[in-house]
Amino acid sequence: MIVRPRLHWFRLLFVWRGSVLPYIANRLLLVLAVSVLSVLGRDWWLSAHAASALSIPPFTLMGIALAIFLGFRNTVSYDRYWEARKQWGALLIGARSLTREVASFAPDEPDLQRRAVRMLAAFVFALKHQLRGTDPQADLACRLDPAVLERVRGARFVPSALLLCLAREFAAARRAGSLTDLQLQATDANLNLLTEASGACERIANTPIPFTYQVLMNRTVMVYSLLLPIGLAPSIGWLTVLVGPFIAYTFLALDVIGEQIEEPFGREPNDLALGAMCHAIELSICELVGEQPLSGPPEVMDYVMD
Repeated sequence: MIVRPRLHWFRLLFVWRGSVLPYIANRLLLVLAVSVLSVLGRDWWLSAHAASALSIPPFTLMGIALAIFLGFRNTVSYDRYWEARKQWGALLIGARSLTREVASFAPDEPDLQRRAVRMLAAFVFALKHQLRGTDPQADLACRLDPAVLERVRGARFVPSALLLCLAREFAAARRAGSLTDLQLQATDANLNLLTEASGACERIANTPIPFTYQVLMNRTVMVYSLLLPIGLAPSIGWLTVLVGPFIAYTFLALDVIGEQIEEPFGREPNDLALGAMCHAIELSICELVGEQPLSGPPEVMDYVMD
């Protein structure tokens, strides 16, 4: 996630880090080269092939259609991004509620509180690693007791295995008399909330936008951007060198932004800062029971937070 202080509008014109320019710079240079060649060859083309010369009106119609298509694609991508953020908000709510219940239902059971908080923290870190396809062992080893760690080490879905361990902890507390039946039901409701939120995150991660859309958008935007200078050159001359790349920048940038946010759990600059959210959840629940969080806030590198 890009984290920058609010800038003056004039400074925003020249921002490089945190923009999508690094991802489209080569394509913009290609459009610039085509623009220069179009202007240089304009007179020859009009004299030799006047009947087939391109003009602005067809590109106006194509540009409107392309803008609508890009807007639809970016709306779908942002909807996935926003839903992912809401599910992580639900994880925060469920973790806080569950910790509050354990602290209030079993105030004389500090060991139960500690184990519950550590397993909840391990759960959110394990979910982060599962969504990103990375190894969770380092984050699990420092938070889980050896017996629990051994139990979930070989699990294919570690977050679900950790929720099962939490449920068993609460069931054991009920058998020991630390929790009543109603209190056990309350904790189970929040465990279900955590299960639903993590399942929704898995659904988003495992159901990408069809690849055909990406191919279609990439081809259409690139071909339009390369043909546009040829249509502009007969009408505006050397202004094509400015107008062509600027219009191409708008369409190419929208295409790249849509690609980045359609997979909200990745490592792109515009993706969700899962590391920061995991730390925030762990800090929040540890504070409720007087434990120290085992993670620190992630560093911001080049205005990008992990």
